[in-house]
Amino acid sequence: MRYLNLIRNISNWPLHIKHKFGLTTSDPIVFTAKNDIRFEVPDRLYHEFKEIFLENAYTVGQQKRITRTDPTIIDIGANVGFFSVFALSKFPKCSLYSYEPVESNFKQLSRNRELNRDRNFNCFNLAVCGHKGTIEINFDITDQFTTSATIVNTNNDNLTSMEVPCLRLRDIFDENNIEKCDFLKLDCEGAEHDVLYNTPAAYLARIDQMAIEVHQGKNEGENLESLRNFLNRNDFDLFQFNDKLHMLWAHRT
Repeated sequence: MRYLNLIRNISNWPLHIKHKFGLTTSDPIVFTAKNDIRFEVPDRLYHEFKEIFLENAYTVGQQKRITRTDPTIIDIGANVGFFSVFALSKFPKCSLYSYEPVESNFKQLSRNRELNRDRNFNCFNLAVCGHKGTIEINFDITDQFTTSATIVNTNNDNLTSMEVPCLRLRDIFDENNIEKCDFLKLDCEGAEHDVLYNTPAAYLARIDQMAIEVHQGKNEGENLESLRNFLNRNDFDLFQFNDKLHMLWAHRT
């Protein structure tokens, strides 16, 4: 299935085979997804590329089709933009809003946006949480690209703290005049509870479906069961795979 997904999702898929067998030393590798969406994959993030384009990590549990040809898609915790360009390849007419707080990641995200400048691909160097202003995030500053920046204090001496600007999910809707979000992807390393619990019901009602990576937090309610109950109360049906317990998919009933 992984290689079938590769062929379905990537037009110049033989490049992956060359990389796998050490037949190319290019870094980054420039892939072309369907609908002529181009993007760079640094070798450091090749595993994350495979998760999204070979394993369909954020859509494999999707229970509802996106029916509009020009959907609105919000990517919170965009990293360098692999899910964003995946979404663009599926819906080239979509309006895409991608949020990433870590500067090194954001530079590569912006690079991938530049490769697709004819698309409605909007990138923001901001964290998303439950308040507007600034927030402290923790990440490994020695890593060229980080995949684990978090607002959670992990007491890890290898992580560096940095204050970054932030906004709320409702601000994304208001500042971009979004009436409806067809698909929200949330992968923000523990901030998902803060983001959703502080979003008024009227804004949640504008979201048709979500893919959420869920983390166990330290505060009351920051757990999978509480999040499931919260989403059920806000009229979402939920789906999980037993072997992907960290991923939760929600869609409007």
